[in-house]
Amino acid sequence: MADDFDLEGLARYLHLTVAQVKKMTERGKIPARRVGGAWRYSPAEIHHWLEDRILDSDSEEVARIEGVLEAEAEPEELTIEVLLLPEAVAVPLLARTKTSVITEMVGLAAATGHLWDPDRMVEAVRQREDLMPTAMEGGLAFLHPRRPMGSILGRPLLAFGMTTRGIPFGDARGALTDLFFLLCSTSDRGHLRALARLGRVMSTPGILEELREAPGAEAAREILVARERSL
Repeated sequence: MADDFDLEGLARYLHLTVAQVKKMTERGKIPARRVGGAWRYSPAEIHHWLEDRILDSDSEEVARIEGVLEAEAEPEELTIEVLLLPEAVAVPLLARTKTSVITEMVGLAAATGHLWDPDRMVEAVRQREDLMPTAMEGGLAFLHPRRPMGSILGRPLLAFGMTTRGIPFGDARGALTDLFFLLCSTSDRGHLRALARLGRVMSTPGILEELREAPGAEAAREILVARERSL
């Protein structure tokens, strides 16, 4: 397609050398296809590849990725402090099933007044979870639609909820999940920037335990903001 990256364009986007991207491509480490003898890269596939890299990398690598994303970023500030409005935090989150978690988390985002079509967001998040669950090691899940939904958002948003007990949410090892984030983004790069920032914060030592001991929503938000400021 006309909007695909070529080798040089992707190298500029990732702030890598052409030789580095070519080597990764030839080793099958980055999604690509041959068109007329040249490598081409779908922006959507690169977006999901970066998303996976963020979720699977250590904090140092996530910080590097975040730096790349911010190098040519939109002017808006995409910090947890800005994205996570107080009304979008629920401790405890009153949900006991995967379906109700999705509904309740979208409800938190809608409570800010910046999500205009909650039903559409619920369906998009459900489809993403059906495609590939976002549950991670440590009892965490980073819910989000497969692609940004700027047409139903007044601004990028983050919601956080913690259930009183873990529930099955699709973790590959069968572990239960009790800490849930919902990312509602208006652009691909903005989504990756927010995900990278969130990934860095949630990899700081002891934060899972600290959140689980939070007495309520205000305290949980303060923990997240304080950890972000310490980065």
